[in-house]
Amino acid sequence: MADGADTDRDRAEQLRLATLREYRILDTGPEEAFDRVTKMVADLYDAPIALVSLVDDCRQWFKSAYGLDASETPRDISFCQYVLAQHEPVIITDVLGDPRFRDNPLVTGEPFIRFYAGVPLRAYNGAILGTLCVIDRKERGTLAERELARLEDFAAIIMAEADLRRIVAQRDEARQTLERALDFSGIATWRYDARTGAIQWSGAVAELWGADFHTALADIGGFFERLHPDDRDAVRAVLDESVANGSHYATEYRIQHPERGVRWIAVRADWDVNTTDAILTGISIDITEQKSRQENANLLMRELHHRMRNLFATVSAIISLTRHAATDVDDYVERITGRLDALNRAQNVLLGANFMTGSMHALLREVEAAFPRIRWSGPDLLLPENALVAMALVFNELATNAVKHGALSGAAGDVDVRWTQDPEGIDPRLFRLTWIETGNDGPIGPPEKTSFGTLLMERSVRNNLGGTIERRWEPTGLVLEITLPARWRDA
Repeated sequence: MADGADTDRDRAEQLRLATLREYRILDTGPEEAFDRVTKMVADLYDAPIALVSLVDDCRQWFKSAYGLDASETPRDISFCQYVLAQHEPVIITDVLGDPRFRDNPLVTGEPFIRFYAGVPLRAYNGAILGTLCVIDRKERGTLAERELARLEDFAAIIMAEADLRRIVAQRDEARQTLERALDFSGIATWRYDARTGAIQWSGAVAELWGADFHTALADIGGFFERLHPDDRDAVRAVLDESVANGSHYATEYRIQHPERGVRWIAVRADWDVNTTDAILTGISIDITEQKSRQENANLLMRELHHRMRNLFATVSAIISLTRHAATDVDDYVERITGRLDALNRAQNVLLGANFMTGSMHALLREVEAAFPRIRWSGPDLLLPENALVAMALVFNELATNAVKHGALSGAAGDVDVRWTQDPEGIDPRLFRLTWIETGNDGPIGPPEKTSFGTLLMERSVRNNLGGTIERRWEPTGLVLEITLPARWRDA
């Protein structure tokens, strides 16, 4: 049981010391509000000494000491420690007759205490921080009940003053914390007086509005001067409606930031219901990045819509033209499947990037996955969507023909794809691609008639890419060369 009691006492003492620190009153300078009370107490009780004593872990410190020059004494010789221990007033009329005090340095020496009466200074949570005490150098009788009650009233006045300072300090700290949070969050707060036009600012105002906001935005006229000219009329209409109807004020607009250029600002505000003044209180937030992302998303959606229309048109043309070239249903399905696979390869590359451009290497990896015996080398280039689709169709037609009639129709055949692009400064600057088939089992010659696949390649290279395509049949197989204007940048 003793160990449990000691633990409870330790916890209570830690709470008491934490509460004392919360008041931020230790080691502060003299204050008239406290000194006035100790003087009144000394006069009222006709005593030479009256103290406001706060007990720390190792000392008692006097916030106000009337009739005593010392500012503190050790806790272990203090009389006030007994008030803390007993949680009630302590009155000692016969100090020399009390074995607890007769040898105390404060009794045997200055201030030669012979009478002591102390009442607790109770904090808002019940913790006792110290005492308001009356001390005499001569013995005197105990305090009457009314006198003790009055001394406790003065102690309550002392604590009311201390609580006022604690609350003000906490309020100021909370305000500073809020202001720092607003600075870090990029939010500016403001109060607009609709009668005078004056505006008060706080928070991240310099970041949102410019370092000159103190003078440039002190009133509503300066505010409108900083707005983008194209947005002033709309903002004025929203503000006028809010002033006229007492309604919420919410809008978005652009400003001319003196250091950062055009920025987008969002505001939300309402009228102060705790005052009869026409005060509109609100916040401003920089939404430039959000606006930029929204515009990019809208642009991407428009681009995607455009690409989908192009894709559907390409698919429709392939289906229609393939139908005329196919020999039967199976041939039709095979040809359509292969060409749609080519389009799918192009779309996979675009989806893996930004929808607008695709990597040449990424496209050839897709081709190689479908036709494993194709080898390739060349610089990685960024192809726009139309060029990527055109090249995907060209590679598909070449690879499909190689599987049916060329190098890939036999086990020993291979295809080598190589390309280069002239460096900048060369005129004309060209892109050159060579398709080389090797390892054919027998001699291969030109087809008897021009197929739709050949026509599709021709149209892709000549019409879509603005280049030329040449084919020749070597003893080892087909060699195809494509030459285009060099318009693609390195990946």
